[in-house]
Amino acid sequence: MATRPSRSPSTSLPLAAALLALAGTSCVPARILGGNVATLFDTPAPVPDKVREPYRPEARLAVLWVGHATTLVQIDDKFILTDPVFTSTVGVIVKRLVEPGLDPEDLPPVDAVLISHMHLDHLSLGSLSLIERKVRALFVPEGGLVYVPNYTFDTVEVPIWTTWQEDDLKITAVPVRHSGYRYGLDRDWMTASFTGYVVEYHGITVYFGGDTAYDRAMFRETRARFPAIDLAILPIAPITPRDFMTTKHIDPAEAVQAFLDLGARRMLAVHFDTFINSTDTVGEAPRELRRVMAARGLGPDRVVLLRHGGQRVLIGRGDPRGAAASGERDVRAAGVPAPR
Repeated sequence: MATRPSRSPSTSLPLAAALLALAGTSCVPARILGGNVATLFDTPAPVPDKVREPYRPEARLAVLWVGHATTLVQIDDKFILTDPVFTSTVGVIVKRLVEPGLDPEDLPPVDAVLISHMHLDHLSLGSLSLIERKVRALFVPEGGLVYVPNYTFDTVEVPIWTTWQEDDLKITAVPVRHSGYRYGLDRDWMTASFTGYVVEYHGITVYFGGDTAYDRAMFRETRARFPAIDLAILPIAPITPRDFMTTKHIDPAEAVQAFLDLGARRMLAVHFDTFINSTDTVGEAPRELRRVMAARGLGPDRVVLLRHGGQRVLIGRGDPRGAAASGERDVRAAGVPAPR
């Protein structure tokens, strides 16, 4: 009978020290791993005064940033949830820096959950189990069904430029540039399971980019097909090291350019300061975004930065298209520097 001996402090402490030393190496994956090990026993920073009732009766379009790529979008009476991750870790090592900005039990009934790709920090099966009873339908990119268990809600696989419609709600898969594998070993055959989405309902249009690299022609093609995007939800990190990230991820300057290429009225910045998935420092991405905004002459009425748990009404009931943002409930996450 094989047994696994318990690890004594004399062996575990050198192992921990060795893992921590990875943070100082020149190997990018090792540095990211080392950065995560350094936070392995930390408690995520709390989000004070979390929104407990996210429905905004005065809103035609409102958005709440839960953290990372997870947002809750309200369009009139519909709720759309993007890439939900509510768990305290991604995989075994990657830990949250900040609690989710909305607790799963406070979610309203969700009409559609949008999964952009299969990576562990975007398709969280544990999170889907937590919210299963609140979800009506789950949307995944082409080829993604193989990773989704048999939940009680409907699961829909949406190839690029395919539209799913029910009554007035339309969801279209649109192209992005990323990768579709989940575990690394599957990278040779999971080559196309990544997507963005455009959601249309009652004359309001929302773009969700998931993870993507910059491609001017691609964004402009989406604009040609959807010329009146009210909100573009775009990642702004990871940034560094740029030569390692550039083929899969836009940085703040590229995110702003993608926003302009899409011709959207507003942009919401996401995918930063929630997990350690690069060599970026906490606060680096929003600081760089503010610098780019100033250089491009874009104010907070066009490019929206929320703290974890922050919610903002973008189109009110009395303003069918909404020229100005209003009704912000923006929550500061304790222990995490606010964007400067």
